[in-house]
Amino acid sequence: MPLKLVPDNTNIGFVKLRFIAFALTLLLTIGAAGLLAVRGLNLGVDFVGGLTMQVEFAQAPAIDTLRERVDRVGVGDSALQEFGNDRTILIRLPLPEGDQSAVQRVVGKVRTALEKDYQGVKFARVESVSGKVSDELIKDGLWAVGLSMLFVALFTWFRFEWYFGVSTVVALVHDVVVTLGFFSLTQLEFDLNIVAAVLTIIGYSLNDKVVIDDRVRENLRKYRQMDIKQIIDLSVNETLPRTVMTSVTLLAALVALLILGPEVIFGFTAAMVLGIVVGTYSSIFVSSSLLISLGVKPRAAAVEDKRAAGAERIG
Repeated sequence: MPLKLVPDNTNIGFVKLRFIAFALTLLLTIGAAGLLAVRGLNLGVDFVGGLTMQVEFAQAPAIDTLRERVDRVGVGDSALQEFGNDRTILIRLPLPEGDQSAVQRVVGKVRTALEKDYQGVKFARVESVSGKVSDELIKDGLWAVGLSMLFVALFTWFRFEWYFGVSTVVALVHDVVVTLGFFSLTQLEFDLNIVAAVLTIIGYSLNDKVVIDDRVRENLRKYRQMDIKQIIDLSVNETLPRTVMTSVTLLAALVALLILGPEVIFGFTAAMVLGIVVGTYSSIFVSSSLLISLGVKPRAAAVEDKRAAGAERIG
């Protein structure tokens, strides 16, 4: 017997909850934006430039003592942060002037200093990015997210109608801002991997929203005398089994990866887990119900019929 997470003939009144959902969405978005404005993001070396060393210790070091030891080396002011556990520390230093050999000399000095004071210390990863490259990466990352949102709006506008495009973009903006707010709250490192996660979240959320919007459009044509609130509820309930099953199966894999996976992809996986939860919520409770506020009505189906007829004549 196939597993059914959502029973047949489910009839949940999502539209009745739309004002609560709108208030929660607004609260989360404003709160996340406030966190970004006040605390900002813990930008990784990809975006700020500099030298980053991931150092593993046999026993958890005292951060203040370790910082003083690194600063005595004389290679610039250091910034230290625990990474995954209290025995793994990220050490950030200014990028030395010169070529790659200058970077190796700085790493060698720090390694020599720490090996004297800490037994069994290991340098698991060393990364360096120049300020010029980091500026380009910031611009490229912003362009990638911005253009993806623009093309999503254009796609849904031409695929359906303008109100579908607006509702989708509003929900996607909420998904992205809440994800960024999470990273501002936790101060997890924000690097290019997280940008990739944000773009993946946009794609996943768009897929969910297009499936629901397509069912709404079909039901607008099929039930022309039905109230728009009933059509929205019917459409969301009809697509609910697919939405829930997709989200749950993805979350099962991602949670396992979050717990058992390597630390280097912890931030990416955490962003994906949050993005799927938030994206599923906005697809079910926000974007579909927002169509009512934007004024969509069953008579809009007549426009679709004319378009379809016109396309047949052209074909």
